[in-house]
Amino acid sequence: FLSLADARRRGFVIKMKLNIAFPATGCQKLIEVDDERKLQAFFDKRISAEVAGDSLGDDWKGYRFRITGGNDKQGFPMKQGVLANERVRLLVKKGSSCYRPRRTGERKRK
Repeated sequence: FLSLADARRRGFVIKMKLNIAFPATGCQKLIEVDDERKLQAFFDKRISAEVAGDSLGDDWKGYRFRITGGNDKQGFPMKQGVLANERVRLLVKKGSSCYRPRRTGERKRK
């Protein structure tokens, strides 16, 4: 993984897609943000953390966003209850999210 400082030094452009949903009405909006100053509020946050919408601009002033999930550049999803900032290999079994066992009692390190 690259830290934010390493990414800046190497000249990477930081982009993030935000899927904003309001479950009460079923309304969703997908916005793509590439301004690093607007994204600072979302860095180093955990699932279920709340972020003020003021950081995204005047359009979102007064809103509060709750982080409910996400994934990294390679597509690995965030998982509730994993308190590490890097990837970990979890032993998953039947009933765990992101896993479907092929045989009874099968577990897998994923």
